[in-house]
Amino acid sequence: QVQLVESGGGLVQAGGSLRLSCAASGRTFSSYAMGWFRQAPGKEREFVSAVSWSVSSQYYADSVKGRFTISRDNAKNAVYLQMNSLKPEDTAVYYCAERGSGVNMRARMWDYWGQGTQVTVSS
Repeated sequence: QVQLVESGGGLVQAGGSLRLSCAASGRTFSSYAMGWFRQAPGKEREFVSAVSWSVSSQYYADSVKGRFTISRDNAKNAVYLQMNSLKPEDTAVYYCAERGSGVNMRARMWDYWGQGTQVTVSS
């Protein structure tokens, strides 16, 4: 069973930066995509960013393009999300996810999830 543990969330002022990390253990897939989703109160979980196994393909939601950068370290079984120029509308619980095939922007298509880390951006 894959376990994903996020860290790096917190409270930051608008315009600030945070770096989220996700450590994976118990891997079962030989190749897999990793991604980040977020969920604000009263809203559905939405796609933020994802990266393919080979790191050759990276995907971003339009709302975060140019501000967020996803990266991964396969040797460390980790994925990261550098978030710059944060806005109050970025406030949400951020979840790390893993999928045993290619990237998909629909949350229900992902196989494993972390417990989430809170990101709060004050205005």
